[in-house]
Amino acid sequence: MGFTPAGGLMMGTRPGDLDPGVAWYMIRSENLTPAQFNKLINHESGLLGISEISSDMHDLLDAETKDVRAAEAVALFCYQVKKWIGAYAAALGGLNTLVFAGGIGENAPLVRARICEGLSFLGVELNESRNAETAGVISTDDSRVAVRVIHTDEELMIARSVNGMLSLCTKEVDETNIN
Repeated sequence: MGFTPAGGLMMGTRPGDLDPGVAWYMIRSENLTPAQFNKLINHESGLLGISEISSDMHDLLDAETKDVRAAEAVALFCYQVKKWIGAYAAALGGLNTLVFAGGIGENAPLVRARICEGLSFLGVELNESRNAETAGVISTDDSRVAVRVIHTDEELMIARSVNGMLSLCTKEVDETNIN
């Protein structure tokens, strides 16, 4: 994500990074108010906006052989992820671990395979059976890059962060009252 969840990688209903000129163009050509543009960017774009079917990758995978829009949404998502991997590998000077997490990363072996296809120049080699099983490590034993699938629980992490912040606030209040 960038400054807002709309930035970064394309998501179910968010477009990911956009040329700033898109806002001006859409507001002018579609006669959108700022509120309408905000709704478009945060709730009607991404996989849903491209496919016009669903923001859910499983729905799109099921429909891709029958609907070109679903196929285009899946292909664009995989392309964008691959592009981000390449950019980060360049910025980091290489890659030793690639992690798939979150809804699509954890639950879509076909998408993981499509993303990893063509990344052998970075040292990524996927083990097809491990990937199909969603094993913890889905790379081959000979892969220079470990490819992992890691379960995430964003809600739990947010709750822990809020709890930690509240604990700090309570401690500060208690210390203030002591003095």
